[in-house]
Amino acid sequence: MTPAGGRPPGGIFHVGISGARGRMGRAVSTVLDAREDVVVAARFDRGESPDLSLCDVIIDFSTPDHSVELARACAARGGPALVIGSTGLTPDQDAALLKAADSVAIVRSGNFSLGVNILIGLVEHAAQRLDARDWDIEVLETHHRRKADAPSGTALMLGEAAANGRGEDLADVRGKPYDGITGERETGRIGFASLRAGGVIGEHTVLFASDDETLTLSHSAIDRSLFAKGAVAAAAWVRGRKPGLYDMQDVLGFRQA
Repeated sequence: MTPAGGRPPGGIFHVGISGARGRMGRAVSTVLDAREDVVVAARFDRGESPDLSLCDVIIDFSTPDHSVELARACAARGGPALVIGSTGLTPDQDAALLKAADSVAIVRSGNFSLGVNILIGLVEHAAQRLDARDWDIEVLETHHRRKADAPSGTALMLGEAAANGRGEDLADVRGKPYDGITGERETGRIGFASLRAGGVIGEHTVLFASDDETLTLSHSAIDRSLFAKGAVAAAAWVRGRKPGLYDMQDVLGFRQA
């Protein structure tokens, strides 16, 4: 398994950057340029046609439409592999990526932070082992004042991991926000709480609590470059993999690839 730092077992590999002029594309470029084991073979944006044969893997932070178009093009020629960070795909676009993954290896994730994805794996494993009749689960998240949605997408990923660990669908066990006279906490529910303040990049905590003890698993983002570093680690891992749709849990070894 490639370690979390993303260093492949040997040799230089060639990476293309899709969405290269965007904020994440520029961040990925900075991370790649600092590595001695990588050649950036192509930088491109929507409407541009790169030579896909130059690349072992392409890291894509663009738009849903462009991500699907790129995945289809890579699938048609059997490569290169893809790392896709575009969000907001429709069900039809999700289906198109799944079909492309029949012919090419794709890592797709809504959050490429290595720490967050390790946290997701730990939360699922903890939830498997802590009986829902005895242990409550609460997901707490804090973000900057400009964030418009709550709970955050990452908080929901953590909630889904906890629900999966219990063999449940999050939609069936998600608790309502605590406000006013709510009555006693319902057994087996997974609760969420959100804070918005200042310039906080992102803080996530999952609290497991019984009558006798508490277990707290948490992650704090310090620099936005962590997302680019995680995408590069995924690129190092996915090159040469057999076709399939993977995520960061595969990259980090929480499930068999």
